[in-house]
Amino acid sequence: MARKISTDEGRAALSAVAAADAASVPPARTDNATAVRYLLQLLAEKAPGNSVEVRVPPFGAVQVIEGPRHTRGTPPNVVETDPATWIALATGAERWTDAATAGRISASGTRADISDLLPVRP
Repeated sequence: MARKISTDEGRAALSAVAAADAASVPPARTDNATAVRYLLQLLAEKAPGNSVEVRVPPFGAVQVIEGPRHTRGTPPNVVETDPATWIALATGAERWTDAATAGRISASGTRADISDLLPVRP
């Protein structure tokens, strides 16, 4: 992640996304992107490492969890989901098992279940 997002900026973006959701309108792209990146940043701070890549296209990806380092090509442990699902998982609004059962999470590799790290919201 290129730029560290402040707590105030991250929380403001999360509030804007929640307000848009409550109004049944799509969130502003910048708010959505900032909220996703902020929550990915919190995950990386909570579980530093390079053995699992968490992707939330098109807004961001981080490598987390200590273990074998991956440096080239597609990592063996990958989690990928859409922005709305990531925000719900990372804030505790949705459980990992529910999102996985519904097919909103793609998780491959023996270390890709990151449910014990969620939620990440402070």
